[in-house]
Amino acid sequence: MSCKLRILAVSDFQSLSPKHNLFKLEKMLSFDQFWSRKTLIGLGLGQFLSLLITSTGFTSSELAKRGIDAPTSQSFLNYVLLAIVYGSIVLLYRREPLKAKWYYYILLGLVDVEANFLVVKAYQYTSLTSVMLLDCWSIPCVLLLTWIFLKTKYRFKKIAGVVVCIAGLFMVVFSDVHSGDRAGGSNPRIGDILVIAGATLYAVSNVSEEFLVKNADRVELMAMLGLFGGIVSAIQISILERNELKSIQWSAGAALPFVGFAVAMFLFYSLVPVLLKINGSTMLNLSLLTSDMWAVLIRIFAYHEKVDWMYYVAFGAVVVGLIIYSGGDRDENQDPLLVAEDADQRQHDEEATTSGKS
Repeated sequence: MSCKLRILAVSDFQSLSPKHNLFKLEKMLSFDQFWSRKTLIGLGLGQFLSLLITSTGFTSSELAKRGIDAPTSQSFLNYVLLAIVYGSIVLLYRREPLKAKWYYYILLGLVDVEANFLVVKAYQYTSLTSVMLLDCWSIPCVLLLTWIFLKTKYRFKKIAGVVVCIAGLFMVVFSDVHSGDRAGGSNPRIGDILVIAGATLYAVSNVSEEFLVKNADRVELMAMLGLFGGIVSAIQISILERNELKSIQWSAGAALPFVGFAVAMFLFYSLVPVLLKINGSTMLNLSLLTSDMWAVLIRIFAYHEKVDWMYYVAFGAVVVGLIIYSGGDRDENQDPLLVAEDADQRQHDEEATTSGKS
C-alpha cells in the first residue's frame, strides 16, 4: 500500500464532497498502481512470449524454404515435450486426482491443435497482410468470451488500450500495402475463412486455459494439454501428413528448425498460463500483436532489410496500447473509498497497539 494512502485522515475526507474524495484518491492510487510489479511482469512476460512466437515464425519459414509443409507435425513435438515434462511431475511427484474433468482437456487439446493448423494452413491460400489483419479477430472474441463466461469487467481504459493496439496493427497492414505486399494468394476467400476460424479457436483455447489455470492447476493443464494434444496431432498426422513426412530428406538443416520450433513452442506453452493468471487472456492476445513487429526489427538488424517508416509508428502504438491496457490493474469491483477506510482503520489499530505497549 502506498505511503500516501496510509496517512489519509478522516478530516481529509470530511473537507471535501464524496466526488472530490473519490477523484483525489484515484489520483493518488493511479501512479503507484500503474507501475506496479504486476503490470511490469505482465508487460515483460508478454513481450518474451511475443519473441518466442516470432522465433517459431522464422523456423517455419526456414522449413517452408526447404519445401517442408507439415504444420501438425511441428506442433506434435511440442505436445510430446509438454506431456513428458509436466506429465512426469503429475505422475511421479503429485499423484493426485485431476482437479478438472478429463473431457475438458480432450476438448481443449482438439481446439488448440486445430487452431494452430488452420492459421498455418491459411498462408497457402491468402496473403500475409490478410492473415495479420484477420488474426486480430481473436481479440474481440476473447473480450466477449471472458465477459460472458469468466465475468470479467472491462473499464474504458482497458477498451481504449485494445483500440490503440489494433490501430497499431492496422498501420502495419497499410504499410505492407504501401510497400507493395499485394499478393492475393491462390484462393484468398478460403484463406480468410481459415484465419477467422483459427483466430476464433485461439480465443476459445486462451479463455479455456485462463479458466483452468485459475480454477485447476497449471502443471495439470500443461500435462493434459500435452497428452491429448499429442494424441489429436498424431491422428491428424496419420491422415493428412503421412506422405509429406515420408518425402522429407532428413538432414541437420531440416531437423534443426523442427527442434527449434518445438523448444520455442514448449517455452511458450509453459509460460502462457503464468501470464493468463496474472493479466488474463486479453493481455496475452494484445502482447502477441507485437510478434510481427519484432520480426520486422530482426529483418532490419539481422538481415539489413529496409521497411516502411509506418512500422515504427505501429510498433510504438501497440506498445502504448499495451501500457494503457495493463496499467493500473486492480480489482474492478473494489471501491477506492473502502480501500481508504481500511487503510485508515489499520493506521488506528497500529497506533492503539503502540500506545498499549508503551
